[in-house]
Amino acid sequence: MATSSSAHSPHDVTPLVAAIARNAGEGTLGKFLEGYRWSVLTLYVRPTALQRGQLLIAQGARERSLYFLEAGDLKVDMKTDTGLVHLAILGPGTVVGEGGFFSGLPRSASVAAYSDCKVWEMEQTQFAALAHEHPTVALALSQALGAVLASRLLDVNKRLAVT
Repeated sequence: MATSSSAHSPHDVTPLVAAIARNAGEGTLGKFLEGYRWSVLTLYVRPTALQRGQLLIAQGARERSLYFLEAGDLKVDMKTDTGLVHLAILGPGTVVGEGGFFSGLPRSASVAAYSDCKVWEMEQTQFAALAHEHPTVALALSQALGAVLASRLLDVNKRLAVT
């Protein structure tokens, strides 16, 4: 269901913005997306609490949501012909789901809560509303996500963790 900024009230994303700012290594969202843009982005995301072990993204699913991790850790695993391959543990301030978000292809890996987590979800319809109502913010987010995706693809150790 598409939501617009006039359709719902903003959430307090201050802890998420702080987590993104703390996670300022190479190829991270904080390096490419200015914190002030969250005053608009807050209108297009919704918080979700996950308990340890709860599935966030299922490998093979075709949903196109994007997730920003505020607190906790997420585990990324991939089922292969030879068994389950552990790809990564993602910490606060990271983004996950960017591959399927952009491509619409089935998810390449599963993502589950490694500990209790708080994530912020942006559905594809919310992004479309953002692009219509605040195109410069949507462009900045797209460029930031593209930079994160490119950085992950360039790092052989993180290449498989693009979901």
